[in-house]
Amino acid sequence: MTPVTNLQQCCCRQQSVSTALCSEAGRCQYATKVSRHQTSERALSRHAVRCTPVRNAAAAVQSSRRVCNPKALSAQETSVSSDKIKVAVIGIGLMGNKIARRLSEQGCKVAAWNRDGSKTAALSEAGIAVHHSAADAIAASDILVLMLSDSDAIQDVLLSAQQPVALQNKVVLQMGTIGPKESCNIATRIQAAGAEYLEAPVLGSQPEASKGALLIMVGSENDPQDSRAWPVLASLGKEPMHMGAVGTAAATKLALNQLIASLTVGFSTSLGLLQRNGADIDKFMDILRGSALYAPTFDKKLQRMLDRDYANPNFPTKHLLKDMRLFTSEAEKANLDTNLLQGLEAVIASTVNRGLADTDYSAVHDGVTEPEA
Repeated sequence: MTPVTNLQQCCCRQQSVSTALCSEAGRCQYATKVSRHQTSERALSRHAVRCTPVRNAAAAVQSSRRVCNPKALSAQETSVSSDKIKVAVIGIGLMGNKIARRLSEQGCKVAAWNRDGSKTAALSEAGIAVHHSAADAIAASDILVLMLSDSDAIQDVLLSAQQPVALQNKVVLQMGTIGPKESCNIATRIQAAGAEYLEAPVLGSQPEASKGALLIMVGSENDPQDSRAWPVLASLGKEPMHMGAVGTAAATKLALNQLIASLTVGFSTSLGLLQRNGADIDKFMDILRGSALYAPTFDKKLQRMLDRDYANPNFPTKHLLKDMRLFTSEAEKANLDTNLLQGLEAVIASTVNRGLADTDYSAVHDGVTEPEA
């Protein structure tokens, strides 16, 4: 169905469908028995079971009404309304690059800034305005998408007393991975500066960002669908999910990234034992795929581990180490046992110390099993 982008179109469509509804009623033998003054939606839906054309038309009316309801819009439909939104993407790493391009393709007016200017050069060719200072990018935009590495970077860029930026009436979308307490503290300061704050970390990588298929977790005090930033979120993910208040989405993201580490190191350890004992990897995978133990990430990382080829990362090892350290810190605050977490962290740190910080995180296989000379 063609998306409805304003109330006038909504009403016009509903009138058109209602006209078609009456026309179908005239062609339906059963519907002719309904009084001319009773060709209402209620009467037709009552007899829809005996009148297929009327049933289809009534369904069209209901569909039209759903499209007229902003809270029922799909991500594809919502993105249509993003054509004049001014967005600044702050932090152009692997994901920031793809997000900036995606929003530009969806019709947003996108500005970009990154500390390392070499990472933004190619964006100009895509029609994205590259700025030499974060303050300039922010001033040119209404909505700020933060793809910065950690809480300290966010505070340095947005909340520095030495280089203050004007945040009044802006909407800040914090989409990186930070701790829940850190997110709450940043929210308090940003709101005090007159801006709206939503945390919106994502699960997914560069391909999902390019296609607008990220899994987005939203933490906000109010319904995020009421925010001016909702079309931006809906352009980046199919069904952004409101997790609750600020802090809940940050905690969810950390919990998921801890699973990335646990699953990857666990799989690598099993694979290493098989390799050291000459077991058939294919047969092992056949058994694993047919069991409740299987996770799709195993197949995604298997060949990389077998070949020890960790180039062209979607998520580098150094970021996994940062997230594990952050999760361990949060787990300690929550009085959770951290023995397993400390072991995982040690393996990932060993991998980074081997010079594999910027490679794909499947490189933990080198931390688990020493490559044979």
